[in-house]
Amino acid sequence: MPNKEHLIVACDFHSETVRKLDALYHTHHLWRLSPSEKNSLLTELQGKCRAAAVAAWFVDEQIYELESIELMSSFGVGIDIIDFKRTKTKNIRVTNTPDVLNDSVADVAMSLVLATTRNIVNADRFARSGNWSNSSFPFCRSIGGMTLGIVGLGRIGEEIARRAVPFNMKIAYHNRREKNLPYTYYPTLTALAKESDVLICALPGGEKTKKTINKDILQALGSTGVFINIGRGSSVDETALVEALRNNTIAAAGLDVYENEPNIPEALISMNNVVLFPHIGSSTVETRRAMGNLVLDNLAAFFANKPLLTEVG
Repeated sequence: MPNKEHLIVACDFHSETVRKLDALYHTHHLWRLSPSEKNSLLTELQGKCRAAAVAAWFVDEQIYELESIELMSSFGVGIDIIDFKRTKTKNIRVTNTPDVLNDSVADVAMSLVLATTRNIVNADRFARSGNWSNSSFPFCRSIGGMTLGIVGLGRIGEEIARRAVPFNMKIAYHNRREKNLPYTYYPTLTALAKESDVLICALPGGEKTKKTINKDILQALGSTGVFINIGRGSSVDETALVEALRNNTIAAAGLDVYENEPNIPEALISMNNVVLFPHIGSSTVETRRAMGNLVLDNLAAFFANKPLLTEVG
């Protein structure tokens, strides 16, 4: 029986997938080791280990230093954590897990749209409080007829739009370029924000999108506007968002991602007009399994000298 290929596993990104990796490869779990143990292992693996399984939220910096590493197979669609200058210099190929999470992230986006506009979280608290017998819950807003502005109409953005149409929402978007789709295109983000009742940020992370949603965009969204973020926390100026919510510059926000996860600003936690999710966009059993299978399939293709399924960078 041939020897198993060595594989570094950076973190416990998905237990089911990690168990499958353990069965297929000679795995080395860095997160289980002390610093000295890790240093010794990585020295031993020089020239032996060609691939590493990492995650969209964690890449051990020492993996880049292994001269024999040729592939980083990442669990997750986000690639802003990858140092592509170093991977290109060292000829390290990178894969991620796109598309399989589009549906579940879009579902969470629409959940946040409904939760904020219909004040669902506070309605739940009100029903539990026992106050219904002597008071009534405030009226909310209907989303039918609202304009849903999408910042970043990529694969996830298109799935959000597809879900919003049956709610009778009007779809508008801002992208680097106009698409051949039956939605209203705005060449500037400010113009989109001005016309939107609900503005959803579906941007990837990275320097190019950092703090794209700033004070000016939130002011353009206006006092009845709702802001939703299911993209990356780095795309939003959180200080400006807190101020906009505190000063009623915008009406509400629904967030699944944050600038410094898992830390959420206390100011956001204390606000009743904010709905907070703990980055659960792809957190379904089915989606995480599909993401894990893509990691497995990319690794299998790499070791078999076949084309990678989802190479990026």
